[in-house]
Amino acid sequence: MEQDDRKLFVLDTNVLLHEPLAIYSFKEHDVVIPMTVLEELDQIKDRKRDVSRDARVAIRALEDILGGKTTPEQILQGVKLPRREDHGDACGTLSIFPDHQLEMTHASLPDNNNDNRIINTALHLQKIHKPRNVVLVTKDINMRLKAKGAGIKLVEDYRTDQLIDDIRFLTTGFHQFKGDFWERKEHVSTESHGRHTVHTIPVKEVGDENFYINQYLIDEDSNFCARVLEKTSDDLKLLDLGKDRLLNIDAWGIRPKNIYQGMAMQALLDPEIDLVILTGPAGCGKTLLAMAAALEMVVERGLYDKIIVTRNTPEIAESIGFLPGTEEEKMTPWLAAITDTLEVLHKNDVNPSGSMNYIMDKANVQFKSINFMRGRSIQNSVVILDECQNLTASQIKTMITRMGEGTKLICSGNLSQIDSNYLTAVTSGLTYIVERFKDFEGSANIYLNGVVRSRLAEFAEENL
Repeated sequence: MEQDDRKLFVLDTNVLLHEPLAIYSFKEHDVVIPMTVLEELDQIKDRKRDVSRDARVAIRALEDILGGKTTPEQILQGVKLPRREDHGDACGTLSIFPDHQLEMTHASLPDNNNDNRIINTALHLQKIHKPRNVVLVTKDINMRLKAKGAGIKLVEDYRTDQLIDDIRFLTTGFHQFKGDFWERKEHVSTESHGRHTVHTIPVKEVGDENFYINQYLIDEDSNFCARVLEKTSDDLKLLDLGKDRLLNIDAWGIRPKNIYQGMAMQALLDPEIDLVILTGPAGCGKTLLAMAAALEMVVERGLYDKIIVTRNTPEIAESIGFLPGTEEEKMTPWLAAITDTLEVLHKNDVNPSGSMNYIMDKANVQFKSINFMRGRSIQNSVVILDECQNLTASQIKTMITRMGEGTKLICSGNLSQIDSNYLTAVTSGLTYIVERFKDFEGSANIYLNGVVRSRLAEFAEENL
């Protein structure tokens, strides 16, 4: 490839914090790290937060390439990236640019903050490498706007972990047919397996939809509801569920209020499904269903030994040590949604607070910080990972790989309530696992359509 055909990518600090090995993601193109980025990584690496670990990994990755016998001249010119098994197509170069030596010009931004220095680096490289394409890569939306305004022609977000372009195309976990599903189904074979009825239908009679394992199928006009058990190039095997049956499922005194909750409840209570992903707007019942199903499976059915509840707490790594009490007591402010749910489940008891304490002891409900889950192997438990729209793909992978034999993981989140500075709905770890696990036979994903919390919450969700 000619030199002019290879792009020059200038990376912002947040790219390396989002993906510490991002330098290997640009294939045959060259990567430039401004000196300002190294300074920011140095300031972050000693903080008492999760992000400091990512900064240290990024620094070590840079040292592995640029350390040793590499001369300053070679570092400025560009050092060839070494081969890695997981990044076999990376064959460009990596260089450090001393942006502090840049002189102010009439076209550059004021040299008063780090973002401006990185933008000025990209402007300078764009000028001296013309006509070669220089691309500034940053996850900071405002910085992308500033860079465009300053005259950088190519500015991009870092999206190698983005599986879809628009959140509207995210898998919902179910497919709704118009009319009556059974119309014009001429070649159906039905078998009974104990209490279960399984239908085998030719794919061409079902439609052009790309169906996947554990996807739910419903229609508009009949009682039909089924779950895909198996898919081949010719046939679909469907487990017949029926809407009425789903709406009458009972878990810890809770019954579904709509068919979407019914599908979620069926997946939650199925011991063959190891991962259940619940998405949907605020007030659709994600946490309530997860907690009710967990109590039902642990206390009533005895399928699991305990319930572990955890969630992403951005500031917890710094502030948890200063709160009084045990880890569970320190976690209480961040897990108020769970305690609120327990109160709802026992509000009609003679002694609600006594019932809550008894059940938390009986079900062995534990509140854990996500920061202390690393390195664990969790066996025979129901793990509820709440508010996971704020987790990155790597953080969710860390959680999923903690799950041992006989453990069920329930992930829930609302993609319209992302608090992280660098995540969007399409780059959230929640979106990532919905797409990655949709063909896994041990997982189910349900989008809970409709707000059932209150008419006030429903109106707010639709009109605000």
